[in-house]
Parts: sequence; C-alpha cells; structure tokens
Amino acid sequence: MPDIISNLAELEAHYGTPGAASLVKVSKELTEEYRQLIAASPFCALATSGPDGLDCSPRGDAGTCLEIESNTTLLMPDRRGNNRIDSLRNIIHDPRIALMLLIPGSGTCVRINGKAEISVEPKLLNKLSQEGKQPRSVIRIHIDEIYFQCARAVMRAALWDENARTDPETLPTPGEILASLSAGEVGGETYDKEWPERAASSMW
Repeated sequence: MPDIISNLAELEAHYGTPGAASLVKVSKELTEEYRQLIAASPFCALATSGPDGLDCSPRGDAGTCLEIESNTTLLMPDRRGNNRIDSLRNIIHDPRIALMLLIPGSGTCVRINGKAEISVEPKLLNKLSQEGKQPRSVIRIHIDEIYFQCARAVMRAALWDENARTDPETLPTPGEILASLSAGEVGGETYDKEWPERAASSMW
C-alpha cells in the first residue's frame, strides 16, 4: 500500500532529522537536574517485554516512585498488588525495561531505558518499607539512558487541568467490568462497595 511506511528509510525521510535539543538531552547517568525530576515523580509506567508479549504497568508510591541508589541505578519497590506479576515475569525472561515518569502539575516527563533485576535482599526490603510493611521485592534498574520528554503531550491532554477532568460517575466501575466479563460471577456492587476499605488495608 503506497500510504504505509514500511522501512526506516521512508520513516526517516518523512520525519526528517531530530533537532539538537532532542539529542543533547540524553544522558547515560543521573545529572543533578534528572535527580530532582525523579524525586518529584510519584508515578510512572513500567514497560517490559516477555515471551507472551509486551506489558505496561502503572507504578506509584508515596513521594517518589523511584529511589536513587547511585548515578546509574534506581530502585523500585514492588508493593502489594494483584499477584499477576506480569512485569516481574517479563524481567526474568528479558531484563530490558522502559519507564515514563509523570510529575503532577508539570508538563515535563522523564523517560528511562535500561535493564532490571529483581532483588529480595532483606536490608533492601527493610529500607524501602512503608508503614512498617516491606515490599514483596525490589526492582533494581540499571540506567542505559535517561532524558526528558517535551510537554506537548501533557499539554494536549490537559492532564493537570481541573476543568478537563472526567467525572468518575460517568465511567463503568471495576465491579461492573468484572460482572460483565464473568456473567455476574465476580465483581458487581459488592466489589465496588468493599474496594475502598480493601485498598486502604492493603496499600503497602
């Protein structure tokens, strides 16, 4: 099909050469500025790849979602969740990962590409405890490259604009989705009603 770009030469010809700022912003290790951005980010998306395909998992924590171990390594506590362990399964098969960090109120995103390993070192688990509860494991991230993403996507999405927010009451609830997919055997009103208390008791 003539309208489909199918090779790198066509792709690069279509988009042209990236500007100097798009290349200079890339670092192989943490700078002071990137340290500050990481410290301000409580949420990121973790992308992994495994034998069954790709996965992208939301990760959030109090204050910052990543702890800085060194200029080339980061720590991500794996808190309590649904035990699907999709990301961890993928890391076992393929250590390559990618992160996208968001900072509430800021248009600047941070992107990190690297390799990961899963640690259950007792001292590390204890160090990253919250409210006396240890994470199940810790993902240690070895940075290959880190760089900021320009604010256009966040601006277009009006991500932090109060007037652009969706009323949750207009959306299907998790209980409704579960009930629909299970012919009513799982989920429903009871699931939604019990969720806030269940989440609060299992946050960490």
